[in-house]
Formats: sequence, C-alpha cells, structure tokens
Amino acid sequence: MKKSIILGIMASFFFAFTFVLNRQMDIQGGNWIWSSSLRYIFTLPILLVIIIVKNQLFAVLKDIAKKPIQWIVWSTVGFGLFYAPLSFASAYGSSWLIAGTWQITIIAGALLSPFFYKTIENQNGLFKIRNTIPKKVLGISLIILFGIFLMQFQHLKEISSIKSLIGIIPVVIAAFAYPLGNRKMIELCENKFTTFQRVFGMTLCSMILWTILSVFGLVSVGMPGKGQVLQSFVVAVCSGIIATVLFFKATDMVSSDVRKLAIVESTQSGEVIFTLLGGVFVFKDKLPTSVDLFGILFVVVGMMLNSLFPGKIQIKNLVKK
Repeated sequence: MKKSIILGIMASFFFAFTFVLNRQMDIQGGNWIWSSSLRYIFTLPILLVIIIVKNQLFAVLKDIAKKPIQWIVWSTVGFGLFYAPLSFASAYGSSWLIAGTWQITIIAGALLSPFFYKTIENQNGLFKIRNTIPKKVLGISLIILFGIFLMQFQHLKEISSIKSLIGIIPVVIAAFAYPLGNRKMIELCENKFTTFQRVFGMTLCSMILWTILSVFGLVSVGMPGKGQVLQSFVVAVCSGIIATVLFFKATDMVSSDVRKLAIVESTQSGEVIFTLLGGVFVFKDKLPTSVDLFGILFVVVGMMLNSLFPGKIQIKNLVKK
C-alpha cells in the first residue's frame, strides 16, 4: 500500500506539468485544441516503441479487436473527456486554480464506487458484490478539499463569477471522467495487461477524438506555433507517459480494494502543491499567503491520514455471477 501511495504522489508531481504548461501555452496564444490533442499525438508513438521493445503489442491489439466498442468508449471517457475539458479550462483560470478545482476528482472517485463490483469466491461459487462509498475515506478526503478551498479562497474573490463558472464546469466533467474511465478499463482488462499496455491501448483508442479535434483545429485556428508544439511534447512526456504510467501502476496495485483505490486517487491532491511551487519558482507567481500555507497544511495532513487509515471496505448487495 505504501508503494502505491508513493507512486501516486510521484505521479501528482509530473501531472503538475499539465496545469503549469497548459496555462503558459494559453497565455502565449496557444489554443486549447492543440494543447490537448498534441499531448496524445506525441504520447502514442513513444508508447508504441516501448511495448514493441517489450514484445507486448499484439496482445493489446488482439483484445481491442475483440472488444472495440468498450475500448473506444472508455478510453475516450478516461482520456478524452478528461484532458480536452481540462485544457479548455486553462483559458479561464490560473494554473493553481485549475489544479485546485481538479481535486474534486478525489470526491468523484469515492462517489463512483457503487458503480463497480468486486468478485469473490466461496463454497457456493463466484459472487459479484457491489462496492459502497468508502465514507471514512471520503470524510478524510474532505479535509484535503478544505485545505484546497483555503488555498484558493482569496484568489477566487478576484475572479468574476461567470468566468469562474466557465472554468469550473469543464474541470468537474474531467474530474469524474478520469477515474470512471480508468476504473472501467481496469475492469475491462481483467489484469491481463501491464500498465504500459493499458495506457497504450487507451491512447490508441482515444485517437479518434484527437484526430477529429486536430482537423477542427486546423480549420478553425490553423497550425500550432513552435512554442506550443515544444511545450505539448514536454507535457506528453511528463504527464502523458511518466505521470499516467505511475498513476495507473499505483491504481493497478490496489484495484481489488475500492478503499485503497480511493486513497491512491486522493494522492493527486499533491498536484496543487507542485503546481503552486512551479508557478512561484519557475514563472515567478506571487508567494503563498498565510492562509495558503494553512491550506497546504490541511492537504498534507489529509494525505497522511488517508495513507495511515486502517479501515476496511463495507460491501453490500450480493449478486450471483
């Protein structure tokens, strides 16, 4: 469990590049369409080379051929409905604000638990058991969200309500889409594939959306600039490859336990801290106030409580397989 938490925190560090660089691309005149689609266009060939070297390509392609609809739908949800709205939101708020709002995914992951089942075996055969919302984990996650609220409170007062709303709604959609797509793909793959194989398969199957977006981008805004291409490549490597693989590896390690899965998902709150630090030290944003520092303290305490919490999942509603 500790290893999965460490991997989750490491993933949050590399995910922070998304928020900081997407915001910089927007400030420099880059369009969100290219910020989102270029990340996955760059990610696909890198992953392809990796799984070819590992001799893992054909197993994934074979499974996709057997279940193309499921692969395309849940890959588009997990990657497309996650990253396109997140990139769009970068035009309507600072990187720290988007990263802070994104932490709704902590709550989203817990709330989605009843939509999934756990299979167990006893003397009567195999049974599917519906997961329940891990209420205690959810409660601890609220501590993290309270810390994030403290961090953002003063800044939110400076933003108009309409602009704030336009920036928040896409992030909320992304916050639910990412854990939903990830968990559905864990369920679909049934532990048959490595993390690299699953990320490659999802990237490949989401390319329909990215191709459509790219064509629309060419028609509506033209080609991306060199700066946006370079920064999108950095995001692809840091977030699309390193962070995604680390996070998916962490969730794979605890996929059979919805409580532990919720805990690993809560490590993504570290993105707020890393994004804030990146903005301050790299792009010279203003230093955190005393209220911001209290918020960071709540985030850290919440993450520590989640990692140490010893409770078990409650399960109900037995359904025979």
